[in-house]
Parts: sequence; structure tokens; C-alpha cells
Amino acid sequence: MTLLTVENFIDGASCPAQSGAWLACDNPYEAAPWGRIPRSDAADVELAVAAAHRAFKDPAWGGLTATKRAALMNRMADVITAHAEELARIETRDNGKTYKEMLAQLRRIPEWYRFYAGLCDKINGAVLPTENPDMMNYTRHEPLGVIAMITPWNSPLMLLSWKLAPALAAGNVAVVKPSEYTSASAVRFAQIVTEEAGLPAGVLNIVTGLGAEAGAALTRHPGIAKVAFTGGIGGGRQAYMAAAHNLRPATLELGGKSPNIVFADADLEQAARGVVQGIFGSGGQSCVAGSRALVHVSVYDRVLTRITELADKIRLGDPMSPDTDIGPVANRAQFDRIMTCISWAKEDGARLLCGGGAVADPKGGAALFVAPTIFADVDPASRIAQEEVFGPVLSVIPFETEAQAVEIANGTAFGLGAGLWTRDIARVHKIAARIEAGTIWVNSYKGGSHISPFGGFKASGIGREGGVEMIHDYLQTKSVWINLADEAPYPFPL
Repeated sequence: MTLLTVENFIDGASCPAQSGAWLACDNPYEAAPWGRIPRSDAADVELAVAAAHRAFKDPAWGGLTATKRAALMNRMADVITAHAEELARIETRDNGKTYKEMLAQLRRIPEWYRFYAGLCDKINGAVLPTENPDMMNYTRHEPLGVIAMITPWNSPLMLLSWKLAPALAAGNVAVVKPSEYTSASAVRFAQIVTEEAGLPAGVLNIVTGLGAEAGAALTRHPGIAKVAFTGGIGGGRQAYMAAAHNLRPATLELGGKSPNIVFADADLEQAARGVVQGIFGSGGQSCVAGSRALVHVSVYDRVLTRITELADKIRLGDPMSPDTDIGPVANRAQFDRIMTCISWAKEDGARLLCGGGAVADPKGGAALFVAPTIFADVDPASRIAQEEVFGPVLSVIPFETEAQAVEIANGTAFGLGAGLWTRDIARVHKIAARIEAGTIWVNSYKGGSHISPFGGFKASGIGREGGVEMIHDYLQTKSVWINLADEAPYPFPL
């Protein structure tokens, strides 16, 4: 079988790795390779960073007025809209998530570019009232330069756009290293926004390959002005250390172990649906997955019964089928990780309610499926309750008091999201203030918007993505002083 070849996209053109090395790409549903991508290294990163620097200084990009940059970004949004179905199919082929989920993401992604396009001409400095009437002082907000972007495999273009849209609006350029499991959509995205929207060559460069090779070379490159990373703690730590070595800023989003807390006064049917959606939506392969359900003892058994009933109805199968709820795990390494985590829960004495292992695709696919899995009576200190699984595995933990719920919720290294299910508005405000998480959902789970900041506390990351203030993370402030007096200040006697 002939494999489709996807090449790097550097300086507006496709090219293989300089070494000539390749990596195979697997379709997780068919459990078979469909194509290949360049196995890039430091030499390819050098080419991409050099191209980005040229583009940053070129009047075709650097000379654009804010108004023209906004118009270009709006054209990008239009092009993404026109290619949404194509890009969604590529992502489903690469990561095994359902086509309907990927298409929904692609149809929302243009909102990010339109939102930040609207901010292009709102980047305003200020004239400052200094104490010296003979001195004028004003500030300018200027782009940083070349941004290194490292993106994961679970929502490739959405998480790229969270970084790219504000970076471009601020006037920066980018070199992107997508996950080696899902590089094709980023390459195709770069091609269409360059060819059809008119993004100048070199403004967006894609270098594929392994994190330890291309990713490490990119984050430690001295020509990088900032690192924007989404992924696991291990990779995030390496990216942060590389940025720190060159004294560069970094934005990190590193996942979570988010609690979904059900109080006794909640609408239990809605809460049960929220718990199931929070963990099993996207097959659990989501940074904000509500992988811990904390349930009040008085309603514990009722909630367990209902979430188990709902989990048993989830349909696994071909991710391209509209009837499928969960596709396969995205890759063999992640499947093995999930199986290991399930074994921990069993060894530590958690009570298995459903799932608990691999399952065959009822429609005959060759992929690696994990049955929606629920463990009850989980010890909050156990491995399954402490470590991110990134799969369809739920740990249910009982609690008796609000104080105990907060203690359990905050009792992990993570702090990305949390859900509260209650009718008590006073409790909502009190508990929301005490939960150590970047996003709190009340009587819902997983909502989000380009207008709202997103990010984590503790080991879940550094910085935020989204919202008006995010654009300032891609800017640096310059202070300009002008002497208005007839003579220059001179500190020594004449």
C-alpha cells in the first residue's frame, strides 16, 4: 500500500526533513498506517526559525497596519470555515475522535480568529502623567517575535488556534511542532491559510517530528521569543526548562484531575448526565475531563446506579459514523497507559461497576477501544485518584461535608477544572472560591469560549489562553521618554 506523504511547511512551501527520515502515521480506528511525516530535527527547526524571523521583519507582515492584519485574520476565519469538513476528516483519521466532535470544533475555531482580529487595532499604549513637566513619557505594546508552539494530539487545530490567533493579532510569527500522532491537519491548515487567505510566507511554519528531537530543538532555540505548550507534565517541564535557559516566557497547559462534585440537593438526573459527559465525552481524552466524581454519601448509591446505566448506553465504534459516541483511543502508547491505570485501581481495591478493560469494536474495526469504566469507593489518595489517566475511566469518591469535599477536590497536584452540582447559590460562591482550579462549572461541565480565559492552578499549568487579556501575553511593553525642555538634563556643575 502506498502511504500518503505529508511534508513540513516552511517559508510557505512544503519540504521533507533535511535528513530524509520519516515517521509512520497510524489511523487509530483501522490500527494501520495511512501515511508518513518528516522526522525533523534541529536542522529543520533552524530553517523554520530563520524563515519566521525573515517574515517578522518583512513589510509583507511586519509592515501591515493593525487594520490590514485584522482583515487578513478574518480571511483566515473564512478559509477555515470553508475547509472545516476536510480538516475534521483529517483529524478523525489521525486521532480516532468522532467526526462529529472534530467538525464541531472546526466550526468554532473561526470564532477565535475573528475575536482576536477585532483586537488588532485595540492594542493601545498610553501617555503617562510624569512628575517632571519637561518630560513626556508614553508606552508602546510591540510583538515578541517568533513564538514556538507545541500542540497535542487530542484537539490539534483547536489548541493550536488558542495560541496562534492571539499571537498573530499581536503581530508575531510562529513555528509549530504538532504531535507526531496528529501532524497532518496542522500542515494542511498552514497550506490553506497561506494559499487562500494570503498569510505571508514564513509567518506560520510547521515542523513535524518527535518531541525529544524537533520539539526540544524548537523550545531551546535562542531565536524563540516565547514558548506556548499544551501537553503532559513531563513534556511541559522540559519545555519550561528550555524557555528558562534562554530567559524566555512560557505559557503551559498541562492537564488535570478535575473533580465533579455532586451535593445532596442537586438535580440528580442532571448531575448524573454531567458526570458521564464530563468523563466519557471525547473518550476521556480531554485535559478537563471530570475524572473524579465526588458524591455526597446521602445520594451516593443513587448516583452510582444512574451513571452506570448511562455509561452502559454509550456506543463505541467507527468515529466517522454519526451513531458513534466514542471512537478508539488515539494511539497504542495511550491505550497501554489507560490499561495500566485500570490495573492500579483494581490492585488498590476500588470497586469496579462497569468496563474495566479493552473491548472489541462491535462493527469490526481493528482499533483499540476501552470500555467506559467506573470505579466506586475510590481512595482519594490512591494512584487512580491522583494521576491523570486521559481515558474513559471515572473514579467515584464519597464525601460527607463541604469541607471534606473541598479537601478531596484540592488534594491532587492538579488544578485545571471543577464541577459543582447544587441548587444552593450561597454554596456555589463559597465552594467556588475555595476550589483550586482555573475554571469552575456550576450545574454544567466543559463549557468554554474564546472570550473567557482558560488555564490551570498548580501543576495544571502557567498562564491563560483566551479572553481579551491573552493578547498581552504575546506583547512586550516599551517606554519612550522625550525631553521637552530646551536643554538636556546634566547632573554635574558647569
